[in-house]
Amino acid sequence: MRVVVTGGTGFVGAHLARTLAGRGDSVTCLDIARSSALLESVPGVTTVRCDVGAWAEVVHALREARPEIVFHSAGILSAFAEERPQAAYRANATGTYNVLEAASLLDIPRVVFTSTIATYGPGIGSVVDETTRQRPTTMYGVTKAFGEQLGEYFSTRFDVDFRAIRLPSVIGPGRGPGGASAYSSLIVSEPARRRPYRVPVQDSATTPLLYVKDAVSALLDIAAADPARLGRRTYGVSGFSPTARELADTVRRAIPDAEIDFAPEQSIGAIVDTWPDRVDDSEAARDWGWSAAYPLDAAVDDFVAELRAHPDWP
Repeated sequence: MRVVVTGGTGFVGAHLARTLAGRGDSVTCLDIARSSALLESVPGVTTVRCDVGAWAEVVHALREARPEIVFHSAGILSAFAEERPQAAYRANATGTYNVLEAASLLDIPRVVFTSTIATYGPGIGSVVDETTRQRPTTMYGVTKAFGEQLGEYFSTRFDVDFRAIRLPSVIGPGRGPGGASAYSSLIVSEPARRRPYRVPVQDSATTPLLYVKDAVSALLDIAAADPARLGRRTYGVSGFSPTARELADTVRRAIPDAEIDFAPEQSIGAIVDTWPDRVDDSEAARDWGWSAAYPLDAAVDDFVAELRAHPDWP
């Protein structure tokens, strides 16, 4: 199958591209960054420089690649989006419009969009489900909520087969810095590299997390799901919801000499505090068989093992 992954040299995009290529698909990664350590020496993956905020670049790249499916994961993350809201709007909102418009004009059969729990906003309670009101207060959340609604529009108005996954914070090797949720990966990757780490949130902060291999599985599963079984276009998924202290304790079990302490930063905490504590993903389980394979302990163990196997990953 011919597949395009926008944001394909980013964290989730690169892991997705690796998996797609591993199963034999021909993968084209579109990104403003032309390379990723996660994709080096991976056969079946072509990387093309493309700014999704630029209409001409998007339509040209998709016309050349002729994909049977587009996984749209390009975008600017939460903390960076607050620093550069105009750039985030261009990448996240205009970029999503460009991808959907090109899919409609070029008759691309399916678009799978990567959304986020940041679309909910504050004051929603500790548990969210598919009926929870979305009132985001960050540019990242606003643009992702827009992307979900825009996909609904293109589905009904232009018959684009749009599907979306609303991800929690995704952790795993190669995550690197960037975004308010980066602490949930750096708390593992820094100690694994024998470096101390100061966690920028309160130790009581609770964030829904999902291991990157489960995030990839969710994207592939919803892409392959029978459309007759889908009761909606966007589904929330989750894996586990530890406090930052519980996450640190799990890392110390896997890495006994880990140096971890807490130094909360107000700007990061203010964003994290708008997220729910837990995602009820029972509709995804019912409609297309979603189930996370990695609980917290298994995710941290696999994360550490992957870093040791790939020391060049960020």
